[in-house]
Amino acid sequence: MSGEFDNTLFAPQGGFSVQIRDLSGGNGAEPLETIRGFQTLAHANSFARRYVRDSIERCRAPGLTPEEVLAAWFAFGEDADVVGSGSQGWSSGNEIRDFAAQPSRDPEERNWRVLDPRRMEEDEGGEGEEGEA
Repeated sequence: MSGEFDNTLFAPQGGFSVQIRDLSGGNGAEPLETIRGFQTLAHANSFARRYVRDSIERCRAPGLTPEEVLAAWFAFGEDADVVGSGSQGWSSGNEIRDFAAQPSRDPEERNWRVLDPRRMEEDEGGEGEEGEA
């Protein structure tokens, strides 16, 4: 052992982050958005997976073949990367072809909003938008 430890087991200070990339290239090489505050790698991975699954389904139109769905996603969709997770982070490359081939039948597969740490912060902050600038 080299004296180094696997830092993907513990969240970095502030939690893990997920970067959302616009595949249309509209934002260049820069991420469209970085979502911070995932307290575990499993939380970040689940969010990223559901986000991409939802993006694929938004690109799906009736009658499209899996290849056409994938082409639409690469042209108009959004991808998600877990930052700082090394090889332990979820990657769309592992499942994207399966997503394109099989439409989602379970709404929970696409419900990334319930896992969004920004939503959790809002819930903890009380009702309304008081205190926001």
